[in-house]
Amino acid sequence: MVALSPAILNHVAKPARYTGNEWNSVVKDPAAVIVNFALAMPDVYEVGMSNLGLKILYQILNNRSDTAAERVYAPWVDMEREMRVGGIPLFTLESRRPVADFDVVGFSLQYELSYTNVLNMLDLAGIPVLARERNERQPLVACGGPCVFNPEPMADFTDFFVLGEGEEVIKETVEVIAAWKKRGKPGGKEGVLKDLARLNGIYIPAFYDVSYHSDGRVSMVKPLSPEVKPVISKRVVRDMDAVDFATKPIVPYIEIVHNRIMLELFRGCTRGCRFCQAGTIYRPVRERKMETLLAHAQELVDNTGYNEISLVSLSSADYSCLSDLIHSLIDRFKDQGVSISLPSLRIDSFSIELAKQVQQVRKSGLTFAPEAGTQRMRNVINKGVTHEDLLTAVGAAFCAGWSSVKLYFMIGLPTETDEDVSGIANLAQEVMNLYKEIKGRRGAKVTISVSSFVPKPHTPFQWFGQNPVEEIERKQRLLRSLIKDRNITLNWHDARTSFLEGVFSRGDRRLGRVLYQAWQNGARFDGWSEHFKFDVWMEAFVATGIDPAFYANRERQFDEILPWDHLSSGVDKSFLVREYGQALSESVTKDCRRDLCADCGVCPGLGVDPVDWGCR
Repeated sequence: MVALSPAILNHVAKPARYTGNEWNSVVKDPAAVIVNFALAMPDVYEVGMSNLGLKILYQILNNRSDTAAERVYAPWVDMEREMRVGGIPLFTLESRRPVADFDVVGFSLQYELSYTNVLNMLDLAGIPVLARERNERQPLVACGGPCVFNPEPMADFTDFFVLGEGEEVIKETVEVIAAWKKRGKPGGKEGVLKDLARLNGIYIPAFYDVSYHSDGRVSMVKPLSPEVKPVISKRVVRDMDAVDFATKPIVPYIEIVHNRIMLELFRGCTRGCRFCQAGTIYRPVRERKMETLLAHAQELVDNTGYNEISLVSLSSADYSCLSDLIHSLIDRFKDQGVSISLPSLRIDSFSIELAKQVQQVRKSGLTFAPEAGTQRMRNVINKGVTHEDLLTAVGAAFCAGWSSVKLYFMIGLPTETDEDVSGIANLAQEVMNLYKEIKGRRGAKVTISVSSFVPKPHTPFQWFGQNPVEEIERKQRLLRSLIKDRNITLNWHDARTSFLEGVFSRGDRRLGRVLYQAWQNGARFDGWSEHFKFDVWMEAFVATGIDPAFYANRERQFDEILPWDHLSSGVDKSFLVREYGQALSESVTKDCRRDLCADCGVCPGLGVDPVDWGCR
């Protein structure tokens, strides 16, 4: 066990990030199990503890008698300083064992700007950052999560990637490792990696060679042996009612980002927004039965004592039994003071009556995501909502007593003009005017949050060249100049962080050199504005001779081999090409769940059917 003196904890903010012993945490004797698995989130405790995927894996792994799963999060900068000065290795929260003592360290990659934290955590653990420098006694390093749909920038640091939904593959992964250990570890690490490579959804980057054209584009991704799969397909859960859920999650002692029950209604989304990677990689829609959700909710309330249930999914308002579910949840838990919340609302499926229901116990502001300021641009991105949808929904909300509205937008989208950017300010002003028209007085507050579009792999916009930083900043200034009403608040993201996200989102494995250089020069917690060091990154690109604009700003051709083409989400590339063409012609593709099949290929390709209980 790693010694952690009170003197050290007195020197850091929020010591409870490092003490463990939270309610529902599981501590096992490492000698009594075969596989010791460290579940790692490369971000601070409050963020990592809010991740639903890790909660689910933690419960699945610890339900096994042969496995112990423990947690580790990125130490905040004050704790890292104490650890390096005191020679304290990175440790898990449950048993305070060094992470280097585990069989597997599995990172969840949610966001490209967390990559340097992975390197930093490995270094703090005393584990060589580069996979090729690790010896047979050191852990296998694995990565999963949405970023794994293009993991190439992390290839140098990772032994294996898990593509798709973890519930499907985590048990098989542990069984392979357990069997390998029982047999005396034949073939060493290479032996177990070969065994793992036989599983569907497991990608071993060292088993592939990548070659490049003279202009820098990828020319070939080639398996190094005949038994290695040329294409890795994602794993997908076919029956959401049949898999384990995190019904006994750990309850923290300090406030975390999502400090409430997270009840997942369904996976997937078929709305088809052309910018949305999650909408592609989690296809098809698979709903849980209402009875299952009510049972999970009861267990979660009993096991945690939380007084709020958040109904989470990519678009929770699309759950086909939502109204019945909310009524049932309110009936069951209202007397206990347990409130229900819907974190995401779609304008077209929004119901004021529904919003009033869920806020009977606790009322909060309303958030909508028009994404774009003009109808033309909403058609380009296939948002599928109209100007009238928004004003009707907001008007109904004002009539029902709401006066505060948040609106989310993006700029930098394909085909965007200044008129589209101006449309954001115009729409916000229309909302303000609508309140005055309905209420006969001023008093509304509208908050606009504007992010910068980042083209993501496996989406119809994966070929689009991202707007340069200077162009995004010009559009931000334009937007600011058009907002005259002091009751409209404008927030936007730093264009430089979006640029870096764009570089690594569509990058290849040569970017590993940049990551390594930037981390050595002090980059970490890049997603946190107070720690983001853009100059360090630019120096790393110069030092490694790599041009970041080649990755972020270059429009790619449809026949170019993309760095992630050997990894399949199940959606056909021909569908993505077709959808990009639809975007350029400003044509809308209907939701295949409620209309005609758009022939994306995911259902026949993966052999999985959409599940919609159709309670509407």
